[in-house]
Amino acid sequence: MAKKLNILFMASELSPLVITGGLADVAGALPAALAKRGHDVRIVMPCYARVPREFWGEAKFVCEATLGGRRVHGQLRESRTPGSHLPLYLVEHDGYFGRDGLYDDGAKEYADNAERFCFYVLAAFHGIAQTGWKPDVVHCNDWHTAAAPAFLKTHYARDPFWGGRASVFTIHNLAFQGRYGAEQFGQTGFDPALFTPAYAEFHGDMNLMKMAVVFADKVNTVSPRYAREIQTPEYGSGLDEVLRRRGADLSGILNGVDYGVWRPDQDSYIASPYSARNVKGKASCKRALQQAFGLPEFEEIPLFSIVSRLTWQKGIDLLLEALPELCRQELQIVVLGNGDAKTESAVLDRVSAYPGKVAAKLTFDSKLSHQVYAGSDFFLMPSRYEPCGLSQLYSLAYGAVPVVRKTGGLADSVYDCNAVNLKKQSGTGFSFTPITAPALSRAVARAVKLFADPAAHRAIQRRGMEADFSWGRSSAAYESLYHEAMAST
Repeated sequence: MAKKLNILFMASELSPLVITGGLADVAGALPAALAKRGHDVRIVMPCYARVPREFWGEAKFVCEATLGGRRVHGQLRESRTPGSHLPLYLVEHDGYFGRDGLYDDGAKEYADNAERFCFYVLAAFHGIAQTGWKPDVVHCNDWHTAAAPAFLKTHYARDPFWGGRASVFTIHNLAFQGRYGAEQFGQTGFDPALFTPAYAEFHGDMNLMKMAVVFADKVNTVSPRYAREIQTPEYGSGLDEVLRRRGADLSGILNGVDYGVWRPDQDSYIASPYSARNVKGKASCKRALQQAFGLPEFEEIPLFSIVSRLTWQKGIDLLLEALPELCRQELQIVVLGNGDAKTESAVLDRVSAYPGKVAAKLTFDSKLSHQVYAGSDFFLMPSRYEPCGLSQLYSLAYGAVPVVRKTGGLADSVYDCNAVNLKKQSGTGFSFTPITAPALSRAVARAVKLFADPAAHRAIQRRGMEADFSWGRSSAAYESLYHEAMAST
């Protein structure tokens, strides 16, 4: 086995403590998988008010950061993660993190987010240096931690503790970059000389993610295809040129699934357990899902589902546009998720036009999401772009055959049931390419046709359930990436 590493994992959220999206699931699973490979992995995140008090641990060290000429003090708390019991450091500052929300107040983003998360990074570095534990590599995730690689290469370049530490920066969603007005740069703690087009400046604004891409030893994202896509103008969100310049240091590693959580034969949330070898219990799960959403209990009609944030990125508008065509077929559709008020209203308005065929619950409900995957015959992900996607991996594990747009991690994990793949016995779902409602409708029609052939449907369902997307494979790839980052410092 490779040399044991000390890995500091920086993330703004962590399942099951605080969750807004897939980043929390990754932060909850990847460090645990790395620890199983023998590494000493420790996580550091902000101590938000919503973190349950029993996980706050003990306040151990005073930590500080200089922001805009002000010295700001907080505390570094030591705790353990739920389940995996990995060391967890929490950066406490009531003014920055003692708020109801993580990033916004429910209506708009906090105006001082750049300052908040730069404090988090600087205070984490100051506090962890006092623990005596020294990381070999700092793994940073998304824009909230993007200041870390830049600070390591500038502010801490000659620091006796942090100097020479390697950094890996993972992009989970390039659309969110930590872009703020130039007037805020003085509150970040960075040298003003860094506000140039080569580093922090981006069309007159500051861009934290750009700084991470420039300064990190290695940059990666969460699927191989998305790593290629973001180097193009179509998917690069304005950073494609910067990413192309780092092309030799940019890679894609597909996210994994925590099969300890997402396993239908041991899932206490669902109506009846089942497995790839024995799917008998899935019929009970389907009836339970139909009951929960107020749909007729038809076993012979295919049930499609979607569990998602209700946003433009996720292609919800494509689904709504396609509904009239979809509902000409014998099928049912359930929608679970929430989003902005306008999109939620559009979902409710369109769903109400198809009683008995389409139903929705506009909420985020982890327990219910397990029931949706378990009770569905097919799972819809018409995303415009998808860095990795976890829902399609969960749906495969639960025998809900995915219907996805061919992009990002969806293309890397769902193999279309075309003639070639069916002959090779490798098809696991249905994919479409054009970002249009008719293309989605055609893919759904193919799925409905498959459902009419129970033996064929069962074979594809079983193939997906037996696919291995465990974190063991992904964590091995990250281990190699860490060693590459250390060799390049």
